[in-house]
Amino acid sequence: MSEKTEKTERLSVFKTYKLYVGGKFPRSESGRVYEVTDSKGTWLANAPQASRKDARDAVVAARKAFGAWSGATAYNRGQILYRVAEMLEGRRDQFVREVAGAEGLSKSKAAAQVDATVDRWVWYAGWTDKIAQVVGGGNPVAGPYFNLSSPEPTGVVAVLAPQESSFLGLVSVIAPVIATGNTAIVVASEKSPLPALSLGEVLATSDLPGGVVNVLSGRTAEIAAPLAAHQDVNAIDLAGADEVLAKELEIAAADNLKRVLRPQPVDGGDWSATPGTERMTAFLETKTVWHPTGALGASGSSY
Repeated sequence: MSEKTEKTERLSVFKTYKLYVGGKFPRSESGRVYEVTDSKGTWLANAPQASRKDARDAVVAARKAFGAWSGATAYNRGQILYRVAEMLEGRRDQFVREVAGAEGLSKSKAAAQVDATVDRWVWYAGWTDKIAQVVGGGNPVAGPYFNLSSPEPTGVVAVLAPQESSFLGLVSVIAPVIATGNTAIVVASEKSPLPALSLGEVLATSDLPGGVVNVLSGRTAEIAAPLAAHQDVNAIDLAGADEVLAKELEIAAADNLKRVLRPQPVDGGDWSATPGTERMTAFLETKTVWHPTGALGASGSSY
């Protein structure tokens, strides 16, 4: 009898990517998928191609989650975001592979991108209970009144993720939206959606309530159009839209006076620069409260 043992070849178990809506993982309502390839044209996976119905479902989920998420304390939101960062760190190797394939990077460069992404998420987690001190506070007025301003989240925000930066750019547009108490519908990069879909898996197993972030993949223009026109979407970030699409979506968004954050020029798709507070303040409303001074001031007014 031969002492050699035959090596049994295993069939590859390919990953099934799904949408992330309302804390669950539905397939596209239409059942469509599209091929995702790497920078050399090699097949990576089939990604779900979301429809207008999927976009509407995501809006419903985001609106349902908004009350509890916006009502949570800023400190609690920071704890939850930090937990997400911990879980991203635990799945670092997976994201390195996906970012390398999505962006055509070497393993070392992809690892640097993933590390920067986790750091970016931690950075925003730290801002949750500090942003109110930057954009709010007491205002000097000519009269016997206290005048106080405090920020409040806008509501449901549609976010078009950057097309070129599949993970660092993605987190750079999602984290500031939810850190300030908004809920989000994210349209992943059309050509590189896999890191975004995997992020949904991390969010589902973290402490983040279902519906706070909803992730859709597919044709950016097809998904973004109904979101820009949706009456229950309060704001839209056009980071992942080209000039023509951004103009169309801005016109549609004007119907219910959505807040619109226009695409910002990023040299070579480099999202590594310190982002500042602009994306956090873009989707905050300011509530101003007036209160009489003195012992007789029993009630105040606000607008």
